Amino acid sequence: MTELHPDIDRILITEEEIQNRVAEIAAEIDRDYRNSGQIVLIGILKGAFIFTADLSRKLTVPHSVDFMSISSYGDSAISTGAVRLILDLRKPIVNQHVIVVEDIVDSGNTMSYLYQTLMGRKPASLRTCTLFKKKRNSLDVPLDYIGFELPDVWVVGYGLDYADTHRTLPYIAALKKEVYS
Repeated sequence: MTELHPDIDRILITEEEIQNRVAEIAAEIDRDYRNSGQIVLIGILKGAFIFTADLSRKLTVPHSVDFMSISSYGDSAISTGAVRLILDLRKPIVNQHVIVVEDIVDSGNTMSYLYQTLMGRKPASLRTCTLFKKKRNSLDVPLDYIGFELPDVWVVGYGLDYADTHRTLPYIAALKKEVYS
């Protein structure tokens, strides 16, 4: 058994479970877009970079990858609700089939902002993909591809972080409450 970092309470989703689910999501996207030509995956930095890379490698439909960076937390663990665009796309997405690839949808504020912003850029289609969704999500955000639903605890690993740490763990783990309280 892997020895856990002292900040980690327990593993919630193993590396194998994540990789199996990423392959299933890729198969769903391949099926949905098999006759659509090129699609554009938009990975949301920093959290979705690992998921975007793994998903991209498992897709068989023609695709390109671009990235955006959005901030909704600032330097604290408490979201202000304000969303800020830090890094925009390199190319226009007009008439492109686009899938936003996010690590986690928590409150839904970031995904709602992204969806509205990108719809204004006139893509041929716009779908959303998140590997993790919190149960407490309260906004009416369209989520087309969902990997796992998570309990309302602070999670780290597979791109998710706490204060820019634990992002590269290959699994999803619950952080000990005393670490972030």
